[in-house]
Amino acid sequence: MSVLKGANLLVMFLLELCVLGAAAWWGFTVSAPIAVRVVAGLAAPAVFIVVWALFGAAKDPRYPQTGWRRVALEVAWFGAAAVLLGLAWTPVAGVAMFAVWFVNGALRLVVGSAAALTPSRGLQPRTGNTSCAPVTG
Repeated sequence: MSVLKGANLLVMFLLELCVLGAAAWWGFTVSAPIAVRVVAGLAAPAVFIVVWALFGAAKDPRYPQTGWRRVALEVAWFGAAAVLLGLAWTPVAGVAMFAVWFVNGALRLVVGSAAALTPSRGLQPRTGNTSCAPVTG
């Protein structure tokens, strides 16, 4: 693995952690009673975790996304986190986070570390049952 590819994958991982931090920060700072803030601060990152685990995880997602579906997932996931960061802190921080993600995504395409170029499998779940016919795009 090249140094650029490894560094870019590290940035992607750090961006994923920033998404969870932005969601939690937004939840804990929302203008509401303390009980609502605690629930929002814990639930918001949990929702992001579930979505990423189901559709976007690098290793073994339940519904792997590639191609335009992967791009749409990442735009929605990182875009929503950028909005939450902008609401919790400052809009400039949200725009900066989204810009870093955009550059990271472009570099992943250039260095070939993204699965975004492979044919899409759609929303069929992966299964351990080998008697089923393979899913074709």
